[in-house]
Amino acid sequence: MKIVFMGTPEFAVPILEKLNELYEIKLVISQPNRVKKKNVFIDTPVAKIAKELNLNLIQPENIKDEYEYIKNIDADLLITAAYGQYVPTKILNLFKKCINVHASILPKHRGGAPIQRCLIEGDKLTGVTIMEMTKKLDAGKIYAIKEYEIKDDDNNTSLFKNLSIIGKDLLIENILDIYNDINKGIPQDDTKATYSYNISKEEEKIDLNQSAINVINKIRGLAMEPGAYLDINGTNLKIYSAKIDNRFIATTPGEELNIKKGITISCKDFPISLELVQMPGKNIISGKDFSNGQKLFKLNDIIS
Repeated sequence: MKIVFMGTPEFAVPILEKLNELYEIKLVISQPNRVKKKNVFIDTPVAKIAKELNLNLIQPENIKDEYEYIKNIDADLLITAAYGQYVPTKILNLFKKCINVHASILPKHRGGAPIQRCLIEGDKLTGVTIMEMTKKLDAGKIYAIKEYEIKDDDNNTSLFKNLSIIGKDLLIENILDIYNDINKGIPQDDTKATYSYNISKEEEKIDLNQSAINVINKIRGLAMEPGAYLDINGTNLKIYSAKIDNRFIATTPGEELNIKKGITISCKDFPISLELVQMPGKNIISGKDFSNGQKLFKLNDIIS
């Protein structure tokens, strides 16, 4: 099989590496490099590994502009894993099969942020779906599903890693049967579909007027990237881990209940202690270490 692979984040890397071991990768397509480090754009994780493997790589701003180029590649299988762009039907029609590795149990959490959203929404179960790519967002036939029980200490980063390995193995187990029409897939029930759209900048801000569990779930869903934050008098403090603190009683949401040997803040129903934090331009440290000498929090002040 000759494969065109589309993917962008770390989730897609193990999948590409395994496919490259077993099959011929004719082309890798990733999103443009958008993250800067020391004023230099760094490669997406997929672009980085494609270069290391000496694979043919393009990173178009808009995939539709590369129709002729992809057509001339003459591949017969398209595989995507968290690519991040809508792929036009005319490109899908270039291939015998178009397969997507999607990080949810479809039809729940269609869209670009299923891992983040399942944590934010407090789901207990997620997984990976191997599915047919179609014009409609994540609505194609299901070829295979593998479930994963979300652990209490899972966050966005750990779940990305765990589901990536599941996705790699599940794809490899089913790819030949899909390609040879042995596995024909089953239609999704559209009436049960939910959507998990990309996280907006506004959603990264923590709202302490919510319940403690909702606040903690948001922190888990955005850790370690991009990170949820508290806006404290114009300073955005990233919070990567927090837990309910039963030593204190909830008061006004946002009230700073403790600033010694840790930081405890009241939410709507319970207080939370900040376990891992990061000031702008600084390293990630524990809440306990941060409380030593910090001047951002003042006892009984309220974060609005």
